[in-house]
Amino acid sequence: MSQLAITKSGIPAASASDKLTARRAVIAAVVGNTLEWYDFAVYGFFALTLAKLFFPAGDATVSLLLTAATFGVGFVMRPVGALVLGTLADRRGRKAALSLTILLMALGTAMIGFAPTYETAGAWAPAIIVLARLIQGFSAGGEIGGATAFLVEHAPAARRGLYASWQQASQAGALLMGSLTGALVTGLLAPAELEAWGWRIPFLIGLLIAPVGLYIRFRISETDAFKAILQERAATPETPFSPLRDTLGNHRAALAAGFGITIAWTVCTYFFLVTMPTYAVRQLGVPQSASLLANSAGLAVIVVLAPLFGNWSDTVGRRPVMLAAASGILLLCWPLLFWLTSQPSVLNLMIAQIVFAVLIAGFSGPAPAAMAELYPPSTRSTGLSIAYNLAVTIFGGFAPFITTWLILQTGSSLAPAGYVMFAAAISLATLIASGSLIRAAR
Repeated sequence: MSQLAITKSGIPAASASDKLTARRAVIAAVVGNTLEWYDFAVYGFFALTLAKLFFPAGDATVSLLLTAATFGVGFVMRPVGALVLGTLADRRGRKAALSLTILLMALGTAMIGFAPTYETAGAWAPAIIVLARLIQGFSAGGEIGGATAFLVEHAPAARRGLYASWQQASQAGALLMGSLTGALVTGLLAPAELEAWGWRIPFLIGLLIAPVGLYIRFRISETDAFKAILQERAATPETPFSPLRDTLGNHRAALAAGFGITIAWTVCTYFFLVTMPTYAVRQLGVPQSASLLANSAGLAVIVVLAPLFGNWSDTVGRRPVMLAAASGILLLCWPLLFWLTSQPSVLNLMIAQIVFAVLIAGFSGPAPAAMAELYPPSTRSTGLSIAYNLAVTIFGGFAPFITTWLILQTGSSLAPAGYVMFAAAISLATLIASGSLIRAAR
């Protein structure tokens, strides 16, 4: 039973204190998660500027492709981070893993924020950026599993959808912070000032994550579920425990389901919420500051709606809500992008962003709880981390590169719609095929 599962009447003083401690733990996890994903994603919002400063290739499209590829390089380390940090969370505790992921993310962000440009350091400049993205990718690989397990295990059993939905809401909040910061910086500074020093501001702001990591490390207690796991292991010390072996040996169907669910989630996130500002500038001719503001409107919708959809899934079930959202993405993606590219404007971009945001919130609000419930607490972080990060690495991390390449090859600004629809179809099929597994989730 979670510490939050306490009756509202006749609460002993100690129980009230425990409840307050648990709430502080959840708030700390959400704030840390927000800053972690802000640091990881802000690179995508400044792709055009970074392309000029770190990957000058003589051709704007080639430079952008190199920058998008470096964005994707961070995802190469995601599965490694999932294996190392996911199993660490199941072996040593949720807070130990969360603290380490946050501090590693701060290191990678600092490297980018203080990196010399190509003009100053030559080939060392892109090398530093690539190394920083690898460190950030390793860190992000452990974040989803540890943070989601932490949130689910602090939630009452009947409120897991709501509590876990803050995983997605905080990710959207992180992207919103990055988008608004980008809009402010690009709107207030002249292009020369932006390229000279202004681009560093969003990365330096991201260093605020370090104190949160230290707070979690030294001030937050473990979840009751993990404490119970430690007691079970202490009672049977002769039984060796390997979360990775247990996950791969006993939960392969859950891994497949989590992998399939994540595909639409990650592709939609990285195209509509990370790549869209660049897409709007290059394909629609919208000013960069305006494209970031439209993106911010969509992100704000997700911050608000993801918890509402997560809460709704506690009542009607995860699967019906996610099925409806995945179907909406599949059916509306091409018509909305066709309308947007046929009649490009800031207003139409904002409308499209908001519509997509509602659909993404409907899918990703219940998704963290649905995926966490596929595994028992002893392997929850490991299983969730592996399934999520494999899908993100293959389908999401290189979404900016793939969509840019598709446009280049086809000559059509509608080409990304096919990729998004492909992802939505896979996740929809997964939800249909895994119905019994999701309904039987723990």
